[in-house]
Amino acid sequence: MKVVVIGGTGLIGSKVVGKLTEHGHEAVPAAPNTGVNTLTGEGLAEVLQGAQVVVDVSNSPSFADDAVMEFFRTSTTNLLKAEKEAGVTHHVALSVVGTERLQESGYFRAKQTQEELIRDSGVPFSIVHATQFFEFMKGIADSATKDDNTVHLAPIAIQPIYSDDVAAAVGRTAVGEPVGGVVEVAGPDTFQLDELIRKGLAAKNDPRTVVSDPKAPYFGAQLEEKTLLPGPDARLGETRFTDWIARQGK
Repeated sequence: MKVVVIGGTGLIGSKVVGKLTEHGHEAVPAAPNTGVNTLTGEGLAEVLQGAQVVVDVSNSPSFADDAVMEFFRTSTTNLLKAEKEAGVTHHVALSVVGTERLQESGYFRAKQTQEELIRDSGVPFSIVHATQFFEFMKGIADSATKDDNTVHLAPIAIQPIYSDDVAAAVGRTAVGEPVGGVVEVAGPDTFQLDELIRKGLAAKNDPRTVVSDPKAPYFGAQLEEKTLLPGPDARLGETRFTDWIARQGK
């Protein structure tokens, strides 16, 4: 099976390519540095020739509201059009658990737009909703850091996941039948967001202090207790955050 992975040279994409290749599939990484640009359409027709499945794990280079909306709207529109012309029979997109509950955030409004374009496209699809990756803990801290070098985060529940487990879930979805909806994946353990970031920063000897602040926004959105949690049918990854953290210093 030929699977084209948009964003295939990034953190998740490269792992998806590797896992699909290990299982005997023709996995083709597609990104600007391989000559494929979904914003301009460059290289799309060529790379999609003979592809049965397209996996989109690309992300916007800018999280500014207008820029991220433009990225996902333009990229997804161009990609879906090219897929129809190439006869692709399964579109798989990686999105985020809680996207529909985080619409105060420009980033998540853009992700919601991406999902709506996919649903309305007529191309058979599966959307994988993942919780935040272990590797993104520093990004969360950076987004919540104040001028006094304190990190303000709401003490709400989060169930983070290892990027390897996300890639495995995306790969399994890609080679399966289109679900016509959302598959959720999450890590095996639940933490309080503020405590999770506190543990992550301590493991990196990061001197910032984490402040528990119930009103602290998350990428511009206010959080409730279960905003970031998956539903009861989520598939759980195997890797525990504590084990991952312990390996980081080795």
